[in-house]
Amino acid sequence: MGYQQGLSGLQGAASDLDVIGNNIANANTVGFKEGEAEFADMYANSVATAVNNQIGIGSQMSEVQQQFGQGNITSTSQALDIAINGNGFFQMDSNGASVYSRNGVFNLAANGTIVNSAGQELMGYAANSSGIIDSSSTVPLTVPTSNLPPVATANAAFSFNLDSQTTPPTVTPFNPANSATYSATNSIQVFDSLGGAHTVNVYFVPSTTTPNTWEAYATTTATTGAPALAVGNPSATPPVLPGATGNLGDLGPVTFSATGQMIAAPPATGSPAPFSISIPDAASSTAGATQAISLSFTGTTQYGSATGLVSSSQDGYASAQLEGFTVGTDGTLYGTYSNNKTQALGQVALATFANQNGLQDIGGNNYEATLASGNANISVPGSTNHGTLQGGAVEDSNVDLTSSLVDLITAQRNYQANAQTIKTQQTVDQTLINL
Repeated sequence: MGYQQGLSGLQGAASDLDVIGNNIANANTVGFKEGEAEFADMYANSVATAVNNQIGIGSQMSEVQQQFGQGNITSTSQALDIAINGNGFFQMDSNGASVYSRNGVFNLAANGTIVNSAGQELMGYAANSSGIIDSSSTVPLTVPTSNLPPVATANAAFSFNLDSQTTPPTVTPFNPANSATYSATNSIQVFDSLGGAHTVNVYFVPSTTTPNTWEAYATTTATTGAPALAVGNPSATPPVLPGATGNLGDLGPVTFSATGQMIAAPPATGSPAPFSISIPDAASSTAGATQAISLSFTGTTQYGSATGLVSSSQDGYASAQLEGFTVGTDGTLYGTYSNNKTQALGQVALATFANQNGLQDIGGNNYEATLASGNANISVPGSTNHGTLQGGAVEDSNVDLTSSLVDLITAQRNYQANAQTIKTQQTVDQTLINL
């Protein structure tokens, strides 16, 4: 027994205590991965020493291995908090250098970029103004501060059931201001190219001459109440009714089969041909310019039950302000706007490594790639070997305090035992001196 073995044992036990103490200190650090001290024995290098007579000269710490096991996921009240469930690291831009982290606590910088507490920028795939994501390369994710631009309505649709037993109105001609002249009506709001709202009203009148046929009409009115143009098939110039009811569009006949299904009007085949209406083109400098909207009644039926609206839809919307965020499991960052629209603002990317234990821990919950780790494999969450994300949540430290406290006691005993070997060697030496 010699001092070398005891000293190396003390150094190893002290290092083990340091590693365990660091784990305990980071038990509440978001995304922290605990370390584990690994040790190796040591032997003197001597070619003259017989293999079966070698006596070790102590131990040494070979490495501190990071344990990348999954930490618990805790929900938070912050929309930009993001937890990784599975493999992968957030790619962060630190003054032009790429670093990697499991800490998903993010916020918005003054310029709209998504950053962590150290000001490092979260990397991902950018989206254009239409919400289309470009996954060709990663860039710092930025939340646009401008309003969502309006989209003009190009298509509108109504689906009704028109009661097959309805008798035609006795009051003629059709007048949208007189409910006695039609048997069914409903409305929908559509938008012009600058986001101005207009109301489209549709009406149905059962034919007095043709079985299973209804005449469809439409009017449009701006939200200010001013008359607006509505043009329908087949009339090129719709008649103008007296009074402040706007301009009337006769869309033409809607015909049903004997089984109550809407049928295509010649020369169309397949699904019923759409009708067409118009509203003023607010963005045009030409007086009287109009914006066409395709109007469909696909799905409308004529059954022997009460007349009523089944569904209605249109594809335009007004300009709106950003009100909040959500993050999908695939990393897509969605913005929620004041007009209830949701649009993709970007997509968070994840990095994986062939050997994540080869990463260099540089502090601040960050790692750097090394030759041992290999290059980062950047891809979307949920793809091969890449975990998924959970918005409004963080990944807790994976330190198990109970196990760490037990490890602490064990390391303390190891330290005491190695100290005892030195004390024993001192006793032996003193015995020799006293001979």
